[in-house]
Amino acid sequence: MFAPRSLARCIHLQQPKINLAAGCHVRPIFRHSYSTNAVIPLSYTLHEPPNATDKAQPPIIVMHGLFGSKQNNRSISKMFAKDLNRPVYAVDLRNHGDSPHATKHDYPAMAADVEHFIEEKGLKDVTLLGHSMGAKTAMAVSLRRPELVANIIAVDNAPIEAALSSSFGQYVQAMRRIEGSNVLKHSDADAILKEYEPNVVIRQFLLTNLTRPVKEQPTGDNSPVPMKFRVPIRTLAKSLDEMAGFPYHPDKIRFEKPALFIRGTKSKYVPDEAIPLIGRFFPYFRLKDIDAGHWVISEAPEKFREAVLEFLQPVEDNNI
Repeated sequence: MFAPRSLARCIHLQQPKINLAAGCHVRPIFRHSYSTNAVIPLSYTLHEPPNATDKAQPPIIVMHGLFGSKQNNRSISKMFAKDLNRPVYAVDLRNHGDSPHATKHDYPAMAADVEHFIEEKGLKDVTLLGHSMGAKTAMAVSLRRPELVANIIAVDNAPIEAALSSSFGQYVQAMRRIEGSNVLKHSDADAILKEYEPNVVIRQFLLTNLTRPVKEQPTGDNSPVPMKFRVPIRTLAKSLDEMAGFPYHPDKIRFEKPALFIRGTKSKYVPDEAIPLIGRFFPYFRLKDIDAGHWVISEAPEKFREAVLEFLQPVEDNNI
């Protein structure tokens, strides 16, 4: 039985309308802005299994949430590469991390990027694992192109239209203010962000996006260059409503393969009212509750790890 929890807004169905450490390889992308309908080449880090065999193992693609990057998923990617002996690709979704920027930021566009990534790399029987925005991207890919995907793991999000936490809008305000203040140090940026977000862990997460641009200085000019966010704040601010939505309908499209939905019991993003709808989109889904908020992976890493291994290891055993 599930304790009833409700959304602040009603659920609504959208109608059809380098080589690093051993076993780790990074693929950077030369960043520039792309046209509205272009597919984006995604930057990624490949975490290879320590005991690779001649037989190719099915890969896992890990996708971050809003304002995140592949850097945030480095530890869990290395962990699953080791635990499952499978290659793990941690990707930067469009407008995040080292991937290029584009004016369009919605789930069909992000799904198209991931589909292109899978096909370009020749990957087969892929597991898609995503948190928050990455979870909805995983759902979108599996619904659009089920032949590319073996199973999905969606972390603290559901295939519904539901208002984002007001925190995300506040983060945008803070990031704009930080850039407008021409800060020179992370500590100065943190002082501003602290007015919007008291949790130091979340502030550190957001400030991983703050970098110092490489800029040619006139001869003799050694003045410091103000720090800037590597994410396109204006584009993401305009896309918050898109991130809250889900542009698919279960009467038209379903994913009839295994799916694991992990939700934080202290989070509002997967309310009990959404569970029947999850079943309509994903008839072979399982639900795992973890005592955590929205940031399930960082708040309860061991419980998260156990849930993922329990879901994926039977598949591994059947392939032996």
